[in-house]
Order: sequence, then C-alpha cells, then structure tokens
Amino acid sequence: MRWGLVATVRASTGAVLDFVAHHVELGAHRIYVYLDEPDPATFALLKAHPKVRVTTCDDAYWAKHPRRPKKHQVRQSANATHAYRRAEVDWLAHIDVDEFLCPQTPLTDQLAALPDTAGCARLYPAEALAGDGTAFKLTKRFPRERAASAERLYPVHGKYLNGGFLSHVEGKLFARTGLCDVMFRIHNLFEGDIKNPGEAALDDTVLCHCHAQNWEAFMASYRFRLERGSYRADLAPMRKDRVDGLTLHQLLMSIEQRDGAQGLRAFYDELCADTPDHRQRLDEQGLLFLCDLQLERSRRKQFSTY
Repeated sequence: MRWGLVATVRASTGAVLDFVAHHVELGAHRIYVYLDEPDPATFALLKAHPKVRVTTCDDAYWAKHPRRPKKHQVRQSANATHAYRRAEVDWLAHIDVDEFLCPQTPLTDQLAALPDTAGCARLYPAEALAGDGTAFKLTKRFPRERAASAERLYPVHGKYLNGGFLSHVEGKLFARTGLCDVMFRIHNLFEGDIKNPGEAALDDTVLCHCHAQNWEAFMASYRFRLERGSYRADLAPMRKDRVDGLTLHQLLMSIEQRDGAQGLRAFYDELCADTPDHRQRLDEQGLLFLCDLQLERSRRKQFSTY
C-alpha cells in the first residue's frame, strides 16, 4: 500500500526540506513538489532525492496548460490534479508545506483498512500553539459542539471563529488513485460531478498545521493572508450560525483599526499562546494534541548536506 503527497510550495529551502523529510521518514513512497516560482537551490536538493518528483512552475510549465491561474489556490488545485494523473502511489494526499501528518498507527495499515468503496479519506487538522512546536489544538467535529467549545475556550473572540482556529477546520484529503476524471480542490475533490466519492475518515492520523507557530510568523504572513490568502475579504463568515457573524477579514481589520498591533497581539495570544492554562483548558475538553515532529532530525537524516 503505497502513499504519497503533493504540495505546491513557495517557502524557504529549509521549510520545504522539513516538509519532505518528515514525510519520507513516515514512509511516503513519493512526494510531488511543485515550486510556485523558480528556486534553483531548492530544486537541486529535491531533484537528488529518490522519493521526490519536483517541478518548477515557470513559463514553460504553464505554457502546457490553458493559462497560469492568478490565484495561488487555483494553481495548487491544478498542480495537485496534474500529479494525481501521474501518481506512482495507491493513495495521494494534497496538503500544504506547513502541514505535517502525525499518524498514531501505521498509515499504510490505516489506508489498507479503508473499504473498497472509499474513493477518498479525510485528514482532520490540529493547529499549532505558539510554543516549542509540540503542542497543537484540535476542534470538535460537529458545528454546534465546535461553536460551544470555542466560546468556552476563547471568551473574547471565540464567538466569531470556527472552533477557535485561525485557519481551516475542514482538513485535507487522501485520494485513491485510479479514479476517472478527478479534480482536486483545496479541501475536497471531484470525480466528475461527484464530490468526495465514498468519503471516509482517517481518525488515527492528525494533520498538524503549523499555521502561525509564533507571533513573528503570524505577522510575516498577515498582509498576504489578508489580501490573497486565508484571511481574504471574499471568504464567508467563519460562524454562519450567528446573525452577527464576521468574516475573519472583517474581524482582523476591526481589531487593527481600533487597537493596532497591540490589539492583534492580544487576539493572537488569546488563541495561540502556549501556556499551562491554555493547555489545561484544551485538555479538559479533549482538544489538546501533543506531537513532537522532530523536523530538524528528519531533515538532517534525509538531506545531510543542508
């Protein structure tokens, strides 16, 4: 039972190598990396690794497609679909460079145990706290429970946020290869007109999302995410059940306009601070997840020259 990953990346060489090395150490048979812009140094290191298939998404690459999509989310989906049609694995997951699988039992066994009717399997996320990289928070599966827990955990801003997460709660998908007319999206896939055919859940694998592991990382990505990423204005309110529901864009802009950087820091600390009190409150709700990814160790083993 061979599995692999596909990711479209625009990140530092170290971050890309961490992503690849971690998943090779977990047993990935193949990792398809699409460099969103030319990066010769990263390309050379990845090209030399036998488990990696690396593609530079330059003008020559996009000339073979109808056009280069303006939105990076659309480019990600197009590249994932491109990899799926050439995949040398039985199962292929489309995730991001800041997401890391953390299986509690061997992933090959989990995939092998899925019913033949499962065309895809969902990975549910945990979002990193701002600490030593070992603490993550989970969220409830069902919307009503998720809303209630977020409001208990985060009395100031929890009522506006989906599960108290800064990023997605939907998770990502493994797709069984060999299906016809498959099109990947960010959180879903289609087989023709069928959305997520035979979807199952990989309950024993957590998708550890290092969305903003510290205040500096949060601010470094803040403007981009507001304008074009996961905080952008055209996304729906995170709490659709509330008549006063705000989009994350509206919430962040209102905080910034009212209280500036100090207000944004208070918002970040409420949601992401890695403190004993925060860990205890998460643990009491069964939402604390501990996982030492040991990224540096894996990178040194897989890429000893970097």
